[in-house]
Amino acid sequence: MTKDELRAELERQAKRYQDIYGGEVTQYAAQPEPEKRPWRKRKSLLDEAFQAELDKAKKLSAEQPPE
Repeated sequence: MTKDELRAELERQAKRYQDIYGGEVTQYAAQPEPEKRPWRKRKSLLDEAFQAELDKAKKLSAEQPPE
């Protein structure tokens, strides 16, 4: 079922409801989807120590001239 077919079906149902039951149809705007924020993990002590060792290794390799 395409969007146009769905819209037409909903219009038919709304008109039928108004004609047969005499009710009112209120149309509301669609609710926006909630904003998704990326989940971030807090770094543990081990993660921070590992990052410090990597930085230290990069610094040492940059200081040594290539042979």
